[in-house]
Amino acid sequence: MILWFPVTTFIMTCNHQPRFALGKTACAPYIAPMSKNRPPSQRQLKAGELIRRALAEILAKEDLRDPDLKGVSITISEVRASPDLKHAIVYAAPLGAEHDTDKVIKALQRAGSFLRGRLGKEMEMKSTPRLRFMKDESFDTAEAMTKLLQDPRVAQDLKS
Repeated sequence: MILWFPVTTFIMTCNHQPRFALGKTACAPYIAPMSKNRPPSQRQLKAGELIRRALAEILAKEDLRDPDLKGVSITISEVRASPDLKHAIVYAAPLGAEHDTDKVIKALQRAGSFLRGRLGKEMEMKSTPRLRFMKDESFDTAEAMTKLLQDPRVAQDLKS
């Protein structure tokens, strides 16, 4: 016997009050969460890698007008595409410590429609995904782990 339950999703309404609903809101684009129960498909992984490479080329070639992006080298470490390939989460970080990461991510978000347009010209996909930029914290995590492994007490345990 198979039981079917409606899927409840957490969404933000127009007045930014969280609520639970069985669908999408009519006022703002709904970005479906990436599947937490199963790994991404080969199609999602391939699309994510193509988007990452194309965005890296666009950011290297284009002269963006936003003052927060002038002279900033940006690394894109990962792109996660939704199962329908209509949305993509881009994990990015500025190279170097002299740039504020939050400012750069907000500037990338403002330039998202421009980057999406350029991405559509660079790639041959049925539809160009909407881009959402997130701060890449993997470099901070790796640095914290390196510091932890260099701690004398941890190094002593590693030697024995």
